Amino acid sequence: MAMLCAAHTCRAEVSYLCDHPSDLTAIEQDRLLRFGAIIKKALQQSGQSVALVSRSGLDLKRFDIRYSHAGVALKGTDEVPWSIRQLYYECDVRKPLIFDQGISGFLLGTSNPALGYVSVVTLPDAPSAELARAAIDKQQALQVLGATYSANAYPFSDRYQNCNQWVIELLAMAWGQLNTLEQPRAQAQHWLKAQGYEPSEVNVGYRLLMWATPFIPLVHNDDHPSSDLDQQRYRISMPASIETFVHRHVPRATRMEFCYTDQHVVIHEGWDAIAEGCVAGEHDTELRWDSTKSAAML
Repeated sequence: MAMLCAAHTCRAEVSYLCDHPSDLTAIEQDRLLRFGAIIKKALQQSGQSVALVSRSGLDLKRFDIRYSHAGVALKGTDEVPWSIRQLYYECDVRKPLIFDQGISGFLLGTSNPALGYVSVVTLPDAPSAELARAAIDKQQALQVLGATYSANAYPFSDRYQNCNQWVIELLAMAWGQLNTLEQPRAQAQHWLKAQGYEPSEVNVGYRLLMWATPFIPLVHNDDHPSSDLDQQRYRISMPASIETFVHRHVPRATRMEFCYTDQHVVIHEGWDAIAEGCVAGEHDTELRWDSTKSAAML
């Protein structure tokens, strides 16, 4: 089950696996809404109309995973200035869908309102415009939507797909100038492999769990190389592998990382990570919540 949690970044088929929002207190909701406002301001100041956004989810420290779910942030209207286009698994209809969600809603779905992280990657004008065109074009975005969801989908097979795999295949569609008329997912994966894309490696370390996957909803082994299964590992598209690819493919891309606790918000610029536990470094910006009023502005 631990591996299932690590790979399961979207909605699942049965109730105990679905990504239900936590029961948040008024103070927690207020804090997350203000945290979302900080991220929106940073997106607005970037001057771009698109960004890659990732958020933390379950506590995956045992797998050395901070971020579990990625989407594409798109600039909208004054009423809804930014929304995040993403893949998620819809429990009710039992299929993966493309879903647009405001940043506040994206954050309010957290399982840990006391500690969370968000990563934002912005791009230079040309690759930014190419990604924006691909993401906004609903037909193109749907062309790389897989028919069958698997939380631990292997990135170089079109048998299944997880949330983050849709994002990286959309990037391939945008930057590879691919012919979308035939087998667009296979083309995207071929381009990614040719460009040296390396998925995240998750070492399971439990052979019994590997054998048990036929009995776990939305986790599959039949798309993974036998050599990986023999080594008790999965290679999966995760936000970290997407960001590493973007940084190498677009060296002028920039990254900001945000985190919150019940005491403060930390804003960090650069491709290295904020210290574990949301501890501010020497060059980070720290914004403390008002110590006397729980719902006060920063």
